[in-house]
Amino acid sequence: MFIRLSNEITRDSIVDGPGLRAVIWTQGCKHNCKGCHNPSTHDFNGGFLMNLHEIEETLKSLKLQKGITFSGGEPFEQPLACIEIAKMAKQLRLDIWCYTGYIFEKLIDEEDTEYKEGWKEFLEYIDVLIDGPFMIEKKNLLLRFRGSENQRIIDVKKSLKNNKVVLKEEYYPVKEARSEYVAVKLVV
Repeated sequence: MFIRLSNEITRDSIVDGPGLRAVIWTQGCKHNCKGCHNPSTHDFNGGFLMNLHEIEETLKSLKLQKGITFSGGEPFEQPLACIEIAKMAKQLRLDIWCYTGYIFEKLIDEEDTEYKEGWKEFLEYIDVLIDGPFMIEKKNLLLRFRGSENQRIIDVKKSLKNNKVVLKEEYYPVKEARSEYVAVKLVV
């Protein structure tokens, strides 16, 4: 099986999730978000094909990485190949983060006319999902692991179990901390 990638796998990222991570850069995205930081990944015929065996060898060679992150492009445009990579990562005890322009609710709605085979199964392997399109009018450089305020950092396991979005609260700033003596605004 092959997957279409936009770039070689990044082995040592510190900005695509917590800890040292490897990033799988998928090719092809129909969201075309205004202000996207990866517009070269939109063309479904761009990039290059990579055999999943090569990706497996790369994952096996990782030493200090905490996990992998799927980014792009849009990973959910190639869910079947991403499932196979996710299985490999789980066998190696790597956690999985994924960026998508789709919202979680759409990805689990098997009745949606745009639903693709494998969306829900792919989600079952993902630990944390950053969902929603990048919106330049909601861009905020102070956010952790996301580019615009509409995007959510989702605990996928809890969300699937509860059938509703459960956020990873530790990645959201504390708005305000107060005591009887002092009011402090915290910026994370």
